[in-house]
Amino acid sequence: MDFTNGLRAYARLRNAKFKSSPIKLQERQLHKLLKKAENTKFGQDHHFSQIKSVSDYQKLVPLRKYEDFWKEYWQASFPILEDITWPGRIPYFAVTSGTTTGATKYIPLTKEMEKSNTKAGLDLLVYHLNNYPESKLLSGKSFFLGGSTELVEQAEGVFSGDLSGMVAKNMAWFVKPFYFPPADLALLSNWEEKIDTFARESLKQKLKLISGVPSWMLIFFQKLFDLRPDAQNLIQNLFPDLEVLVHGGVNFAPYEKQFRKLIAGSNIQFREVYPASEGFMAIADRGSGEGLKLNLDHDIFFEFVPLSELDSPNPTRHWVGNIEKEINYAIVLTSCSGMWSYIVGDTVKFVDTKTPRLLVTGRTSYTLSAFGEHLIEDEIQDAISTASNDINKSVSDFSVSPIFPETPADLGGHIYIVEFKEGDLTTPEIERFAKVLDRRLSERNEDYEAHRAKGYGLNPPKIIVATPGTFSGWMKSRGKLGGQNKVPRIINDQELLQNLLSYLKEVPTK
Repeated sequence: MDFTNGLRAYARLRNAKFKSSPIKLQERQLHKLLKKAENTKFGQDHHFSQIKSVSDYQKLVPLRKYEDFWKEYWQASFPILEDITWPGRIPYFAVTSGTTTGATKYIPLTKEMEKSNTKAGLDLLVYHLNNYPESKLLSGKSFFLGGSTELVEQAEGVFSGDLSGMVAKNMAWFVKPFYFPPADLALLSNWEEKIDTFARESLKQKLKLISGVPSWMLIFFQKLFDLRPDAQNLIQNLFPDLEVLVHGGVNFAPYEKQFRKLIAGSNIQFREVYPASEGFMAIADRGSGEGLKLNLDHDIFFEFVPLSELDSPNPTRHWVGNIEKEINYAIVLTSCSGMWSYIVGDTVKFVDTKTPRLLVTGRTSYTLSAFGEHLIEDEIQDAISTASNDINKSVSDFSVSPIFPETPADLGGHIYIVEFKEGDLTTPEIERFAKVLDRRLSERNEDYEAHRAKGYGLNPPKIIVATPGTFSGWMKSRGKLGGQNKVPRIINDQELLQNLLSYLKEVPTK
């Protein structure tokens, strides 16, 4: 049966809501959150009952990182967090780790946040319907390539585990009929077994939507093509009813060329999302590259701090009432999971302030500036994409790290470990890739250009070409294979770099 008409009725209600003033929506969210949590320990410590405006809130509630919340409010009573930063007991913790440090974090997940995530998921469907009116999205199933739903019981009634697994395990009843995989398959924790099983079982389904991190989706599709060589590497030959590919978690640009080939000749649409353990923040409501629309009425209040000011004693704290275009902001959120002016760790810039819409530009910790070059992830991703397109190759994954000089007479530089879908490259191709990469970084970043001028401050980029499968193998060796785990793009931790270089010695490279 096709239930898309029911979705259309819901879409009419949401589309009317979308016309509301962003400023009023966000003010309403903040006051709702403050009222809900005013009797918690955090609410009393920060005088929530006295807050009447956004400026009041910003004066009374300072910015905090995860480590601050952990030490000041969560660690002492973990895993029982009751009436501390959110009323009642926190039932779930999404386990995540810093991609550069590997330090485990336990991000609170409340029942209210589960509802917020569900609402965001429905908005994703609404946006697709708005852009594709002939859609029959609910005549089949949606496939989410996520982590295991197996949870660890930290205390009575308190569980921890993979966020995507928690979402699958606790999804709303009206979503379950349209969801794949079923619970027994979702429990699988071995990623290689999961991919193989998902591939075989998914071919029996009428799939309308597939969602996941781009790098893991490519591995999944390759497994499918191994099973179905007659599909000729085209997704529509596997799933003729597929309407949309949802991607998020990492920059899509290095992968877009490969995905365009996979959907050639079909009407499959791309839709980007910005989910995080802390909350589902934004969704592309228009075409590719036009920005992601901020989720303004999902029990989350957003602030934005210019990245250049993040570590200053008194940083400027913007919100939707006074954001500006083209500024690289660190995103800060206050949410129904009991996080208050929490520095998420991601950076964004706005392409539209009226709606508002943003682009994710990287991580606050993902800057490459060992020598004062001040490169951000967005600039590096763009340069990688530009260079790979120039030599007509597709990048599967990459990491970059500084190389420090061994003597005072030496110059520092950057080493790029790049995995191409096509495998090995010729020496001229590698040299051309490095040259275009270097040139594009100089075009985007004046500090980098100054350091590279005449080789005065930095050596040219060094490129190591990794064989296909290297990064998935490395992630597996670190226990980080699949799900929401992402290959670290910028590695500032020299121990982690050495770990990768040591692994590379075990596989062929050029």
